[in-house]
Amino acid sequence: MCGIVGILGKEQAAPRLLEALRRLEYRGYDSAGVATLNDSHLARRRAEGKLANLAERLAAEPLAGVSGIGHTRWATHGAATEDNAHPHATEHVALVHNGIIENFRELRKEVEAAGRTPASETDTEIVAHLISAELDAGASPTDAVRKTLARLQGAFALAVIFDGNDDLMIVARRGSPLAIGLGDGEMFAGSDAIALAPFTNRIIYLEDGDWAVLTRSSVRIFDESGAEVERPATTTPATGLLVDKGNHRHFMAKEIAEQPEVVGHTLAHYLDFSSAKVALPEPGTIDFKALERLSITACGTAYYAGLVAKYWFERLARLPVDVDIASEFRYREMPLKPHGASIVISQSGETADTLASLRYAKEAGQTIGAVVNVHQSTIARESDVLLPTLAGPEIGVASTKAFTCQLAVLASLAVAAGRQRGNLSERDEERLVEALAETPRMMAEALKLEEQIERLSQEIASVHHVLYLGRGTNYPIALEGALKLKEISYIHAEGYAAGELKHGPIALVDAEIPVIVIAPYDRIFDKTVSNMQEVAARGGRIILVTDEKGLEAAPKNTMGTIVMPEMPATITPLVYALPVQLLAYHTAVFMGTDVDQPRNLAKSVTVE
Repeated sequence: MCGIVGILGKEQAAPRLLEALRRLEYRGYDSAGVATLNDSHLARRRAEGKLANLAERLAAEPLAGVSGIGHTRWATHGAATEDNAHPHATEHVALVHNGIIENFRELRKEVEAAGRTPASETDTEIVAHLISAELDAGASPTDAVRKTLARLQGAFALAVIFDGNDDLMIVARRGSPLAIGLGDGEMFAGSDAIALAPFTNRIIYLEDGDWAVLTRSSVRIFDESGAEVERPATTTPATGLLVDKGNHRHFMAKEIAEQPEVVGHTLAHYLDFSSAKVALPEPGTIDFKALERLSITACGTAYYAGLVAKYWFERLARLPVDVDIASEFRYREMPLKPHGASIVISQSGETADTLASLRYAKEAGQTIGAVVNVHQSTIARESDVLLPTLAGPEIGVASTKAFTCQLAVLASLAVAAGRQRGNLSERDEERLVEALAETPRMMAEALKLEEQIERLSQEIASVHHVLYLGRGTNYPIALEGALKLKEISYIHAEGYAAGELKHGPIALVDAEIPVIVIAPYDRIFDKTVSNMQEVAARGGRIILVTDEKGLEAAPKNTMGTIVMPEMPATITPLVYALPVQLLAYHTAVFMGTDVDQPRNLAKSVTVE
């Protein structure tokens, strides 16, 4: 995850920016940089690699000035080079950016056609040029940013400073988090309160779509429509901890909200958005072309990620996949051919059953790929190919952002396998990568439905049993939704493939039991609707999670309908995971359970 820091201060900015960026190192990065205003003129220093390299650069070439911005970057558009590192600058502005500008290619063509020559491969620099073009046309800094924001598609956060004015910073949030810190005659901005803790404990958290004009003495906040709004300031305890809840009641709520950002960064590790190609990281790869079968093993939520991946690998790559619960895998003594491949999935990288499965497969001569969130874990170290998720620390016991980041990795691998095996054309690859690039924005849209989902959860809190139904890649999401509800609300819930309803589970349906149906309007939607009608005919209380087309075609007699944005079918499992997470979360909150540390559960299961 990238990190953003901004300062309008009284003291020299560069050392303070560096200190704040060190507090964001837990988010992960591959380059860093700062820009300051010295005598109101922009200057910057950037470096590849870790902050120690930037510190050496600043020691050799100091930056003066009391106002500035800083950034740690995970490469998305373009490699981890100094030219691609942030801040990006023109003659008028310097800016830092977190997230993905989805329409940057057409905007880049426009910038180049106007005679401007970008110096990097990034989407970020294009934003700087667009703002500069508006300034050249006579717009004020505020109007230049406002007009530019209206043209950007994607999920992102921005902080911009302006040549000639060391008492102005403009920041924006759309999908990626951003906070404003209120100082004594100073103003700060950062990706989270952790970065700002050395400077202030008074924080304003911007809401999605907000943008703000900052000076040392004032904050003006505007919502997405351009209306000026007020956001409350909260006091947070100054802390040296690497993670806090921000303005969220629970870590789980914070981690649900972080998904547009962390999924975007995970995808960027495996995809080249500039060329719309898969770009698997080195070292080590799996030779999908040579495989006859692929084995996937995991536990709990990670197992459901593997079930989704089975659909992707078999459909996109025509590669048969066996998916096993890790605690059963080695005991059924599955025959594994030497020189095959196995993928193990674990958030912690220490899950005992998954580690045992890894060792069983390795003894059988398998190449091991490990999808893990803790990159120095035992599973990571013992695997042949490290396939990291970039979710950042996940504190809540019930997995949320780690799950969707696992899906992001597995989707990227499935596209790579499809290309290697000749089942996908170059155009197919581009189409799928473009679809995956939409995921963060679609997730941000899904999060806007939280109030409606919270109302529905209050009805669920009064029942003792819930059924979840789905077909295709949404069947594992039904399983995951049921698991989430069980984990944190302690309500008994079961997930089923919708076509299995008539083979037994329909006996449970009555007027008391809610049936949550996950059904985007796709090629098998009509089949799912038939199953819904079976539930309705028996008085079942249906909660439908679908899109506008699905809403039009589905029965109207539902307990509630959650209408998602329309999106490519490939990414529905990633995005539809969010409403089932929110439904479980708000049900548990309403019931008063310990959401972050539910009874009897541990974050990392290190015993069999």
